[in-house]
Amino acid sequence: MNEVKGPDGLPRTLTFRLGTLGAVIGDRFAERIERYNLKPKHVGLLTALTQGPFASQQDLAGRLGVAPSLVVSLADHLERLGAVERVRDPGDRRRQVLTLTDRGRELLADCATEARALDAEITTHLSADQRQLLHETLGSLAARAGLPTD
Repeated sequence: MNEVKGPDGLPRTLTFRLGTLGAVIGDRFAERIERYNLKPKHVGLLTALTQGPFASQQDLAGRLGVAPSLVVSLADHLERLGAVERVRDPGDRRRQVLTLTDRGRELLADCATEARALDAEITTHLSADQRQLLHETLGSLAARAGLPTD
């Protein structure tokens, strides 16, 4: 029988630690942004809209690695909040593109404020050097995975 405790056990792997911490912190972030009637996936879509030119819902699904039907559902909710608008693509009238509205930018700013406050809470016991190293290391991993880093 293989032993899973000790220095080589699953809880000592980066995969387990990052996954578990991500779930816990993701839940805490979700609680904070609930007051804006948003979930983390909504914020992900809003963020994706800031990363480049207007994108069709199909393009966004590919960029986010999710089903197009999820993008439609998220966009429907965000449109009701006034955070995004659907407009016809001038280059292809059959396509609709999502654009971020001023309200969407406000919501993103609010969510960034919430995220920074949560960052401060979860790193309060770290030194400034440790926080900087953590930020740089996670930024490198995010960039390698093709995630936004700015």
